[in-house]
Amino acid sequence: MLSVKIDDQKSIALFEPHGPLSEGDFKSAVEVVDPWIEKNGRLRGLIIKTRSFPGWETFGALSSHLSFVREHHKKIRRVAFVTDSVLGNIAENLAGHFVSAKIKRFPYESLEQATTWISDEGADSSA
Repeated sequence: MLSVKIDDQKSIALFEPHGPLSEGDFKSAVEVVDPWIEKNGRLRGLIIKTRSFPGWETFGALSSHLSFVREHHKKIRRVAFVTDSVLGNIAENLAGHFVSAKIKRFPYESLEQATTWISDEGADSSA
């Protein structure tokens, strides 16, 4: 299960996985994110908050995840991984080579810091 919420005021989407990710999770995410982007333009940011990475239910779920990233990385300015998982470090370093969004990892208890980083319009040069 993937909880998807958008803070309209801050233009930030919050993704919180609760268990292994499914193909349906990414279809549901698209149903929330795409209409918002269509109406408002780019998202300022996306926060992925999970204490530990839950993995994927199937290879199809992994494929749906990669498709979501491919279709949305130019429509989201910044991505914050708010996690204690070591995969957060890997994602920060590896994904930065493949997506146009700025990516940064924060400890799980640092949701407010991640939100501030995404909201800081002038920090792109130091991100």
